[in-house]
Amino acid sequence: MRTFTGIDAVPPHYGPSAVTIGKFDGVHQGHRAVIAALREIAGARRLDAVAITFDRHPAAYHAPDRCPPQLVSTRQKLELLATTGLDATVLLHYDGALASQSADTFVRSHLVEALDARALLVGRDFRYGAGNEGDVDLLRRQGEEYGFEVVVVEDVVPEGGRRVSSTWIREMLDDGDVEHAAELLGHVPTVSGLVVHGFKRGRELGYPTANLAPDCEGFIPGDGVYAGWLIDGGVRYPAAISVGNNPTFEGVPQKQVEAYVLDRDLDLYDHVVAVEFAHRIRGMEKFEGIEALVSQMGRDVDRARVLLG
Repeated sequence: MRTFTGIDAVPPHYGPSAVTIGKFDGVHQGHRAVIAALREIAGARRLDAVAITFDRHPAAYHAPDRCPPQLVSTRQKLELLATTGLDATVLLHYDGALASQSADTFVRSHLVEALDARALLVGRDFRYGAGNEGDVDLLRRQGEEYGFEVVVVEDVVPEGGRRVSSTWIREMLDDGDVEHAAELLGHVPTVSGLVVHGFKRGRELGYPTANLAPDCEGFIPGDGVYAGWLIDGGVRYPAAISVGNNPTFEGVPQKQVEAYVLDRDLDLYDHVVAVEFAHRIRGMEKFEGIEALVSQMGRDVDRARVLLG
């Protein structure tokens, strides 16, 4: 997949193409359904399949105090989009200049002139242009004028009449329901970051952990203990993972991610690793004394070993 950072980075005479536009936070099953339909149309018409997305949530510009936490970083999003079979992604910097573009200017500059769009796939509630002036009806009229077809893709609704959305997935992750979140995402919830020095309490207790820096990428699930995987240099290691402030001890920062690699003693300091959350084992607890904590850690590790096979 080619990545163009900004519409000006698209080569001259690019296309013709089939295009979809969205935030693609999490690149979840709803997004993947749109991209699958896009690829089908692109393949049948010999078009390039292209996604236009943004380097941040539009709310981060318009209303930063109300912007929801993102499921993935921009880097993670591009990596996930690269697994979907797209030919290219255009990453736009969401700023005042983009936000103030009229619906017609956006369509002409991005879809028609830069990408030579012949088909555009969007959801039924798609809005665009300054003040969200554009909707599907306007888009269809523009398509007739500029020569592209507008295809509306219906929401993915797997259960209970609720559509797959980033909001729903955030709710699940906050509750620690990583298995259900993975079903809606189409991939395992993952955070990545630099391994930093901690208090070394895990090593003193017999369970040395890789502590991720607080500014790690990705959405950290709710406090608790999980079974999952630590990935370093392309190698996946089974791990028991703790998320939270470890209430048995004082001074542990909120939302600390610590991963104990099962049956291996690795030097991971200063490595950038990924941590995948596959199963939740239990919630975070405060223990009366070190002996009770170590005993529970042993049970957690045994449970993680079983869950990970």
